[in-house]
Amino acid sequence: MRAAGVVLGAALLMQAPIVRRPPMKPVQPDEESQQQPVEQAKVPTIRVETRLVNIAVNVVDKTGAPVGGLQQSDFEILEDGKPQKIAYFEKESSTPLSIVLAIDASESVLRNESLEKNAAKRFVNTLLREQDELDLMDFSDTVREIVPFTNQKKKIEAGLNQIQRGAETALFDAVYLASDRLSQTRNDAGRRRVLVLITDGSDTAKRSRYGQAMEQAQRAGAMIYSIIIVPVWADAGRDTGGEHALVQMSNDTGGKYFYVEDKKDLEPAFARVSDDLRTQYVIGYYAPQRGRDTSFRAVKVRMKDPALREQYELRHRSGYYADGK
Repeated sequence: MRAAGVVLGAALLMQAPIVRRPPMKPVQPDEESQQQPVEQAKVPTIRVETRLVNIAVNVVDKTGAPVGGLQQSDFEILEDGKPQKIAYFEKESSTPLSIVLAIDASESVLRNESLEKNAAKRFVNTLLREQDELDLMDFSDTVREIVPFTNQKKKIEAGLNQIQRGAETALFDAVYLASDRLSQTRNDAGRRRVLVLITDGSDTAKRSRYGQAMEQAQRAGAMIYSIIIVPVWADAGRDTGGEHALVQMSNDTGGKYFYVEDKKDLEPAFARVSDDLRTQYVIGYYAPQRGRDTSFRAVKVRMKDPALREQYELRHRSGYYADGK
């Protein structure tokens, strides 16, 4: 796997050690020609790799309406409970997006293909800007990458016409592989990684597990937006295991989930995803150095003013892996 992140490094010059030499004997005329120049001590260079951690944050009021106009000074960020200095801030974000749109192509979901494809096409045309890129996948028995990351809307529209039906639903495989692709995208300042899933939430392939899929999403820094198609049959007959897993994944990665009971509601659900991404703040800080650390680090963003903490609700990913991308 190629490296995904742009690693910011700093070279620090250390003072050369003091070298004490014994007194040199006087140089005799016949020895002068044999005297060699004293080699200067080399100055060692230490390279320190630092990682810029980007956290996309949605702020809403008591009614659920997005709150705009906040400044960097309104926020504070903590890693494992310790305050961090904010190094990057973008409001009402225009920062670039890397998006994987993964569509469940199993028989239980893909029933009205034209409705679903048309809704996806409008989503792509509305959301995708010059600085963004999108990767199109479908998943049923297997996971297929139909269109690799591109900014060309015509290619994506053509790819939507190549979705193939299947019998099973490799849901967690799709989350895992989509997150893996996202981890390979650039990690420039402010870039956000997003996975949009259209599915009924049922994993029938039983290959990748929830924990594997979730860890890969967190390592990639992917926000999962789940558009969950509610089946026609009664709740008692539904397999809600995968559905609940998607809800948890969306919550833990700072994304969101939406239920769709009628396929005609797909387009409004896509619009809500687009609106959510358009009203985000992006806050970045340099991760503390802890040697060879592979642990999961918990992140908390909150309003600096205690009064505002009571008024606003913040949504963001719960943390990141120190050795992630």
